[in-house]
Amino acid sequence: MSVNYYQYQACDAKGNMTTGQLSADTEREAIAKLQSLKLVPVKIKTTSRKSLESTGSKIKNADLVDFTNGLNTLVEARIPIDKALSLLEGITEKEHMKRMVVSLRRDVKEGKSLADAMEARSDVFSKLYINIVRAGETGGILDQLLPDLLNFLETAEDTRKQVISALTYPFVLLVTGILSVALLLIYVVPQFTAMFEDVGSEIPASAQFLLGMSVGMKTFGWMIIPAVFLLIYWWRWLNADKQRKRQKDAFLLGMPVVGRLLIHQDVAIFSRTLGALLGAGIPLIRGLRVAREVISNEELIYHLEVVEEYVRSGAGLGVSLEKTGLFPVLLHQLVTVGEESGRTGTILKKLASTFDASVRDDVNRLVSALQPALILLLGITVGGIIIVMLSAVFSMNTVDF
Repeated sequence: MSVNYYQYQACDAKGNMTTGQLSADTEREAIAKLQSLKLVPVKIKTTSRKSLESTGSKIKNADLVDFTNGLNTLVEARIPIDKALSLLEGITEKEHMKRMVVSLRRDVKEGKSLADAMEARSDVFSKLYINIVRAGETGGILDQLLPDLLNFLETAEDTRKQVISALTYPFVLLVTGILSVALLLIYVVPQFTAMFEDVGSEIPASAQFLLGMSVGMKTFGWMIIPAVFLLIYWWRWLNADKQRKRQKDAFLLGMPVVGRLLIHQDVAIFSRTLGALLGAGIPLIRGLRVAREVISNEELIYHLEVVEEYVRSGAGLGVSLEKTGLFPVLLHQLVTVGEESGRTGTILKKLASTFDASVRDDVNRLVSALQPALILLLGITVGGIIIVMLSAVFSMNTVDF
């Protein structure tokens, strides 16, 4: 039986009106769904598939984690996929997520596998996600693979949040410092100009320099905004072409501190992805192809293509990674050990945790160094401006006997 789609207006227990969409086999089933949610249907009408699928909002990683957690719980309870999706639809509060679940359930009801249904929503589900679900459905072990997939998503989300949290304070401090100096130069320093002119005394060179900066800031400060937009455009221009992006990424990887941070971040993603795929029984070549596509650094992608060619020619994964000369020694050494013991997937997952920890440690060390440096720089700059201008004022009051 095909799934139908409905838009509704309903009244809750407090008398408030609410609107939304849902899917059901019949209008009677749609009404029953609303009643199970303690809603009294006021108006219900069929709607188009396209209207229901339009999410209207970008699905965030945290939303996908919640969806996967719910799906994992229901699949572990041996609930069929179409029934699990129907239950998820009923308990999902965010409208854009509800529409995504509805579109998945529709495709499953029409005979598609869950992986195929997800593949039609490639803007939401990564190739890693789709391949693991497909492997689980094919082997009848979806209940065993979903916990690993959930752990993968939760770890990636936690790492992202920790990095953002660590960098937030230095960023706010930097912006505050720049604004403070700009306000001093634009509004405070010019007040001294009239004072110097009234007195007619000679302005010290240091004060003249600050007054010149103030005039320059007021005259050309507006250029900062178009310069920022130009910088953003230039960055996007670099990323728009594969070769330009590779050159840019190679330059970033060669930078001290930043390069180590970037390569460890992508190696963690690569290791976790490939480890999860191998654990799901996906062949190494196919796993390498998928793992390559989930990282964004073009220089690393190029070297992973080389690794794939080495593996195709019969070389081991660890040896192939070593030949590129780009990947950390720890990665290819432990992968080689994993190949010899038949535990490559497990080793890769542990390596992912190791490199995640390395990224967090590097970020924390960077932040620990940046915070006092920024505070010191801000103090010296603001204090220097104040001292220079006050010294100039005191010099005007000097009386020659």
